[in-house]
Amino acid sequence: MSISNEALQKLVREIETQAVAAQQQISLVRTQMASKQREMRLAQLTRSEISSLPSNTAVYEGVGKMFVGVPVPALQEKLGSQIKEIEGEVDGMGKRLHYLETTAKNSQEHIEKMLKGSGQA
Repeated sequence: MSISNEALQKLVREIETQAVAAQQQISLVRTQMASKQREMRLAQLTRSEISSLPSNTAVYEGVGKMFVGVPVPALQEKLGSQIKEIEGEVDGMGKRLHYLETTAKNSQEHIEKMLKGSGQA
């Protein structure tokens, strides 16, 4: 199985392009995951602080440029659903990150294999 030098170079360039794209996507997904995890921690802290308040306490939620009064149980429920949604998003990002890391690793292995194979010929 002899591949011409030109075809080999073209194939290596294509695989390198895939590897670079995967590395860029990996850094993007990691940044997004960190942002979502911060958002989730903030919601968890807010929910834990609100849970220590009596249920008749006046609590306000920011809506645009104003604040609207919200019952404590309703706000706790909203924060709970927000936390569950963010957990799902982080889980999805974790799966995507795993896929991208595998793709980058495979691309690197293919490049090394091709270079070793052409060096022996």
